[in-house]
Amino acid sequence: MTKAIVGVIGGSGVYDLPGLKDLREERVETPFGETSDALRLGRVADTEVVFLARHGRGHRFSPSGINYRANIYALKATGVTDLISVSACGSFKPELYPGLFVLVDQFVDRTFGRQSSFFGNGCVAHVSMAHPVAPLLQGRIEAAAQAESIACHRGGTYVCMEGPQFSSYAESITYKTLNYDVIGMTAMPEAKLAREAELSYATIAMVTDYDCWHPEHAAVEVASILQIMHENSAKAARLLGRLLADFPARHEPCPIGSDRALDMALITAPDARDPDLMRKLAPLLARANAAS
Repeated sequence: MTKAIVGVIGGSGVYDLPGLKDLREERVETPFGETSDALRLGRVADTEVVFLARHGRGHRFSPSGINYRANIYALKATGVTDLISVSACGSFKPELYPGLFVLVDQFVDRTFGRQSSFFGNGCVAHVSMAHPVAPLLQGRIEAAAQAESIACHRGGTYVCMEGPQFSSYAESITYKTLNYDVIGMTAMPEAKLAREAELSYATIAMVTDYDCWHPEHAAVEVASILQIMHENSAKAARLLGRLLADFPARHEPCPIGSDRALDMALITAPDARDPDLMRKLAPLLARANAAS
């Protein structure tokens, strides 16, 4: 079995990971450009961890300006096997209140201005996104939250909007009527790229507000969101600390095959594949090529 190396992508309010030992920073060059920030590598107990601030330290990148491909590529290239995404979100349901952590298991992609695949002309691949979240990883996150007495809800649909503006009232009501659970700006194309990179992926969606559908919370205000984000970030640090300290030494094979996603996904015939593109994708294709 492969050694487990856990990647953590910190979203709004989560710009570092307290408790990392033997910390070092590394800039990873990628064929897709620069990552949002330097990778911070270290360990929690015996677990190797790679942390990346999605928006960069100081929150320099907007959701549309993040280089998602470079971020996922760099994490894969450093050996990450399991990837935990932490992000702020709005809620469409009264029971999913600000301060609650939602462990979503489905996504709806409403973005339109982002590069959403490593593949393309010269090497076509179609990975399955029917079940985008790795259940074993999600279960470990839930167990860590319970151990730390952090309120969380397992399951739900996250709709990803382009942003950076918040929803209009009409949009908010539409998504609520469609029975979506939360809304954010960063899970896509991150989850799609993680699947193409054969990473077991799970999201911790930290509720900060009720979007703008709620009659008693008619508008999303940055000041109130920042306060909730501050409280959420402290809880996220506790949750991640417990999760990483208890993480298994070996990567657990994913029951839905997220870590083998490319086995049946490559469509282009080997002799028709673009050599330059194949060289760019070498870290992503290493396991699949070895198995073929």
